[in-house]
Amino acid sequence: MALVSDAAELLEKARSGDRRSLSRLLSHIEEGGQSPVEGGSGTSLGITGPPGVGKSSLIGRMIDVWTGRGESIAVLAVDPSSPRSGGALLGDRMRMSNADSSDLVYVRSLATRNHPGGLMDCLTPMVDVLAACGWQNIVIETVGAGQAEIRVVAFADRILLVDGPDRGDIIQAEKAGIMELADLIAINKSDLPDAERAANAVRSALSVGADENTPEVLLVSAHSGDGIEEIIEALSQTTTTEGRERLRVRERLISAWDSTLLTSPNIESTLAALETGSMTLSQAVEQIRKGV
Repeated sequence: MALVSDAAELLEKARSGDRRSLSRLLSHIEEGGQSPVEGGSGTSLGITGPPGVGKSSLIGRMIDVWTGRGESIAVLAVDPSSPRSGGALLGDRMRMSNADSSDLVYVRSLATRNHPGGLMDCLTPMVDVLAACGWQNIVIETVGAGQAEIRVVAFADRILLVDGPDRGDIIQAEKAGIMELADLIAINKSDLPDAERAANAVRSALSVGADENTPEVLLVSAHSGDGIEEIIEALSQTTTTEGRERLRVRERLISAWDSTLLTSPNIESTLAALETGSMTLSQAVEQIRKGV
């Protein structure tokens, strides 16, 4: 692990455009090292959605728009299962029009170490480092839209939920609770016949008890590029409401507890005691708390 002075040196090199230094600095933070950026103000966009809805292709289209404007983009691709995907996670399933080879695009894969709290201490510092190095658009992408992915994307400042025209995708997002956290919902594959119906179904579901927390629903096509600029513009105008922020803070707190629980020095002995019946759940919780 790099020393603080080494991290500061890496930051200076990364600010000058040295990508190797940037990667080393992010690895230092991911491994538990202290960030050389204090009081960072980096902001990020979390993009999530069920597998197969085309969100990676959508991100690729958004990257094309941003780079076309001369803006830089850094993508943190979060893999909740693989120990390390080394950049392949996003690259293998994403049509980025060779964007990753552009000087304006940086892609980094992250692993949650099998629980969302595994990123709790490093995700925000990483965003701050990227912002300090001049990256204008910072995206956090998750593979799916399950509970683990929600707790990762809850660390973002704004959240875009991508759904497909299939009702099953929408139901999956509803069950996971991601709609309540989203600032904007994009129904991808607008060129397919059921897309408009799906968008209307989501709007109808959201209309029950609608208030200031209700996100806008837009149609978009990653295939044709229709609606991409509208999505980017809508996100730039979005402000997170107090209600959505409270929900996100709640998910962050749960992630923190998950991390505390699963990294407790007492976890294995506690599990063994529970398995044999020599300890109750209440006693187990108390033992974990004392071990913190």
